Amino acid sequence: MAGFPAQRAGVWYLTEGGQETEIMYRHGHELPEFAMFPLLDDARAVADLRGMYERYLETAARHQFVALMGGLDYRASPDWGAKLGFERAALAEMQMRCIDFLREVAKPFRTQLPAIMIVGIVGPRGDAYALNRTITADEAEDYHATQIETLKRAKVDLVSAMTFNNTAEAVGVSRAAARAGLPLAVYFTLDSNSRLKSGPTVRQAIATVDAEAGDNRPDFYGINCSHPLEFEPALEPGDWIARVRSFRPNAAMMEKQQLCQIGHLVDGDPPELGQQMGALARRYPHVDIWGGCCGTWDAHLNEIAREVRAARD
Repeated sequence: MAGFPAQRAGVWYLTEGGQETEIMYRHGHELPEFAMFPLLDDARAVADLRGMYERYLETAARHQFVALMGGLDYRASPDWGAKLGFERAALAEMQMRCIDFLREVAKPFRTQLPAIMIVGIVGPRGDAYALNRTITADEAEDYHATQIETLKRAKVDLVSAMTFNNTAEAVGVSRAAARAGLPLAVYFTLDSNSRLKSGPTVRQAIATVDAEAGDNRPDFYGINCSHPLEFEPALEPGDWIARVRSFRPNAAMMEKQQLCQIGHLVDGDPPELGQQMGALARRYPHVDIWGGCCGTWDAHLNEIAREVRAARD
């Protein structure tokens, strides 16, 4: 399979926002182990999920961004699936249902958007906000290959490895995606010190993964689940920044686990977040993939898309 399309003038992508926080705190659904895919067996939850995605697609259509549509399967990997009572065959079936659901919801919007691309979401093997130093690149390749092989069968357009916080696991998932022939984006999440939880800066992490993965390196990198005030200091000058193609910010600068456990939606200031992303769009004209993470929803995506377009037009 060919890699993810190169940047083109006038073409921008919009991802979904912070689906887990939205579905929990705006719609009242519980997410055991922070997993969304079991909601597909709950008719009321499916209706809320459909509405959530439709609002996102309407936002992408309003601003004429390509929809880079993913979600639901962040926890659909073997260890997390086992905690939820899913053996591997049942977990693979749920992954396929996740992708089928995205395609079904997207279908009426295909004539309204420049394009719609379907994304498989891969989360870390352990807790995204704790140190996972024990995993090696070889272990990570073997572990993530299970989920990625199912995504290959589902014929996704991109795999996004989200909220990764160490380089060894990023190298492993890069090798697994390359082996499956799927384009890959690796998103790092940063702490309040503007570094990965495991210690390196984003610049150092990208250099390490690119060097160790070699020809199997990711198509591009992004930053997610961090507020701009956390990740902007990490954007050091240098040619390395060309490898960063996507920003998916949190709505508020708050400790990550607290954001997901606080019991209500912390949505920050959508216009202000949009302005911050617009400023980044002017500063980094090569960045073309925008979206949100914890605490964001279509209100934030609308502001982000509007400000990015204004910065680029």
